[in-house]
Amino acid sequence: MGEMMKMKDFNAGLKAGLSIAIGYFPIAITFGLLAKTTGLTIIEATAMSIFVYAGAAQYISLSLIAKSVDPVLIVLNTFIVNIRHFLMTASLNEKLMPSSRTKKAWLAFWITDESFSVLATRKEEKLTMAFSFGVALIAYSSWVGFTVVGHLIGANLPPFLQAAMSVALYAMFIGLLVPSMRGNRKVVVLAVTAAAINGIFFWTGWLSTGWSILVSTLASSIFVEVIYSMKSRERTIPAQKGAES
Repeated sequence: MGEMMKMKDFNAGLKAGLSIAIGYFPIAITFGLLAKTTGLTIIEATAMSIFVYAGAAQYISLSLIAKSVDPVLIVLNTFIVNIRHFLMTASLNEKLMPSSRTKKAWLAFWITDESFSVLATRKEEKLTMAFSFGVALIAYSSWVGFTVVGHLIGANLPPFLQAAMSVALYAMFIGLLVPSMRGNRKVVVLAVTAAAINGIFFWTGWLSTGWSILVSTLASSIFVEVIYSMKSRERTIPAQKGAES
């Protein structure tokens, strides 16, 4: 009976994650195609999707690989970009039914922004591990599978089109950034600040590409957070004084 319930929950998870799998289709295809034009073999591109499994970080890695950046810096940049996953998985852990640490570790690796959204917004008070694995597995399989398809497509493109596809990498970054900037002043300030700092490093030559991205990301995040914290504190103090009077 217990096994039947687990299979039922797993199948329900697969259905719930189907929308993620469909959504990954164009992004993973594009990643595989750009990985080919960047010079990665199909094994290298697929391995990145299997072991890294982080869309934005993988796209950033492609641009750094194209510039022959030190692999250590690529790893550090990936860590910084994905540090939000600590918060997401910690939050999701509170919603999961009790399970072994090994299973939770596997699930944590498969959590992305999209799978987290599906799981975190479920109406159920507690989520079963079988359901969660269903959501995560179909999303993961889709990302890896479409990466392979994208690379195969890229291999069949004429050389001049493969070279032109490098521009699509920057278009993808813009496509990821603009929706987040709409109606969110903090994201706009963060993006502009990071771009300005990175621009200074680029034009002065103070830092290499990898270090420039890493430092500008951290510096802008800290700067913007400090500014917004100060503003929040300034609004809170008058409110407290008004309440006391």
